[in-house]
Amino acid sequence: MTKLSVNINKIATLRNARGGNNPNVVQTARDCERFGAEGITVHPRPDERHIRYTDVMDLKDVVTTEFNIEGYPDERFMEIIEKVRPAQATLVPDGPDVLTSCAGWDTVTHEEKLSEIIEEIKNMGVRTSVFVDPDLKMVDGASKIGADRIELYTEPYAAHFHQDRAEAVKNYVAAAKRAKEIGLGLNAGHDLDLHNLAYLKQQIPDLDEVSIGHALICDALYYGLENTIQMYLRQIRDSKEG
Repeated sequence: MTKLSVNINKIATLRNARGGNNPNVVQTARDCERFGAEGITVHPRPDERHIRYTDVMDLKDVVTTEFNIEGYPDERFMEIIEKVRPAQATLVPDGPDVLTSCAGWDTVTHEEKLSEIIEEIKNMGVRTSVFVDPDLKMVDGASKIGADRIELYTEPYAAHFHQDRAEAVKNYVAAAKRAKEIGLGLNAGHDLDLHNLAYLKQQIPDLDEVSIGHALICDALYYGLENTIQMYLRQIRDSKEG
């Protein structure tokens, strides 16, 4: 069964725009779980422009589903993982000056560095996932460095979905097939929404988890958070091959 992990970064962005604690990040995480989310994702960046270090510490004793912390594996990130011990640490290659994730890891070039980081995280008892493009070499590289899962970077899929969805998903299907063959778990995320999610799940039924934040929070402005989470869950649950 594919799990829906809700990325709550945008809730923190809205709070930070005004100061104070409205909306409340911790209460939102609780509500997302109550409304059916099977995981909570955060990406605490060094400049704290959305999720803050204190938010992560507050959430560690609150999240009862899978807590997924993603980020660039610098010293600060590793300290957070060691203190929180989330269900999953997702390694992304974007540095502090990047607005949002825009590419996957080159797991071949960075093999030595990532191998050491992943070994350290796994020794903490935390599952590791590596953000990669749908490239067979990068998938093979993720296995070689010891990752438990990959997260397919789906922005290119989303960008080309409306032009030619079969062509847009082709490389992702191939990457997913290779991941399954070599024993890697499979996550996906970035720019997934109510229009393109069901088709991705149809073509890649073995997805373990999708992490969705921006589109889901935008939809919640119109439909409400509870209803929106249920709408996304239906995209995952009701999708059929074809």
